[in-house]
This record gives sequence, structure tokens and C-alpha cells, in this order.
Amino acid sequence: MNKKIMIVTGGSAGLGLELVRLGLDEGYFVCNLGRNQSKMAALDAEFAGRDYRGFVGDVADEQFVAEAVAAASEIGQITFLFNNAQKSVFKAPTEFTSADIEESFDGVRAMLHCTKHVLLACGEEDVHIVNIMSTAALKGKKQESLYCAVKWGARGYTESLKATYADTSVKVTGVFPGGMNTGFWNEARDYISAEKSNTFMAPADVAAQIMDHVLGESWAEDLTIQRK
Repeated sequence: MNKKIMIVTGGSAGLGLELVRLGLDEGYFVCNLGRNQSKMAALDAEFAGRDYRGFVGDVADEQFVAEAVAAASEIGQITFLFNNAQKSVFKAPTEFTSADIEESFDGVRAMLHCTKHVLLACGEEDVHIVNIMSTAALKGKKQESLYCAVKWGARGYTESLKATYADTSVKVTGVFPGGMNTGFWNEARDYISAEKSNTFMAPADVAAQIMDHVLGESWAEDLTIQRK
């Protein structure tokens, strides 16, 4: 098969799912890496007959990532990688547990594993890596010290990728969206109420801005999307 492949991590819901939908509409074969088995099964049914394949597993697990990327590269040329999967815990700096820290940094591990194996599969050529972070990667925020630590780490990695692949056919974009109205906040209701998150940006609108930015003939290395 000779198709252009778009890989999206964390694409079972929220922003990731909207990126999957837009990728399909733009004519890409979309490979979706997600860990929620029931949601991924529902998407298999929804996208049946389209250029879509879901891979169920934890993108912080390098073996899973390596196998999924290898399978994707057999379908066609990997053109885009959207590193979207993320987790975090919102607590005061004195309340974090070791388990909270390990869970939160899984998003960075996923970014590292996915980028590594996509670059290897592409021979470090002709691929656009889009690392989706947060405005928490740009400034410190109250009650978000762990989240900021994770996102600042992801931002540092993104900047290093840009320096490493400057003047090559590998493109790297860092995306910094503000708050989105997704299920991401369901486990942090003591910090962000449902009433407040309902005022946040719609993930479909954010996904559309990202796609417009990276699919155009011209593009910038960073994209910040703020809510009104």
C-alpha cells in the first residue's frame, strides 16, 4: 500500500479524536494509538470502511509503540506524528505521591518513544512531528506544579528536536493550547469545576486550528491557542 500515514496518540476522545476525524477528512490513513479499549472498539466500528486503524495499548510502553509504528509503516509513508496523549494530577506541591509523578510523566515517555520509533521508521526524513503540550509549558500556574514540570519537560524535548533536525526535511511543531472542554478535567473537579470547564475551548475548534497550521504550505514552529 502507498498511503500517507498520520499517527495520532491519545485519539480515543477529546482533542486527539478530533485530530483523527480531520486527518481522515483530509485523505490520510490515520493510525490511532489509544489505551481505552472500549472507546477504541467503538471507533473501529464508527470508522469501518475508512482509511483507519486503531492500536490499543499504552503509548508509554516502548514495545507497544515500536510494534504499532512498524505496522503503520507497512501501510504507507508516515507523514505526520501527533504526540497528543497526556495524563496529569492537579494537587498542591506538598500533596503529590510517587504514583502521581510516575503517572504524569507517562505523557513525556510516550512522546519520547513515539518520536524515536517514527523517526527510525522514516529514516529521519520527510516527517512532521507535532508535539501538543499546553500553555502550562509557557508559564507557571498555581496548583499545576506537576503538570507544568511535565509540560516544560516536553517543551525542552521539542526545542531539542528542532535544533537536531534544523535544515533537514524533518519538521517539528510545538502546540500550546489553553484550556479545552474535555474529559481531561473529570478527575480534577476539586480544581476545575464542570461549570468552569464548560467555558473552555471546544476541542474540535482547537483541532481545526492545528490542522490549518500544519497542513498549509507555510508553517511556524510554535502555535499558541488561547481561549477568549
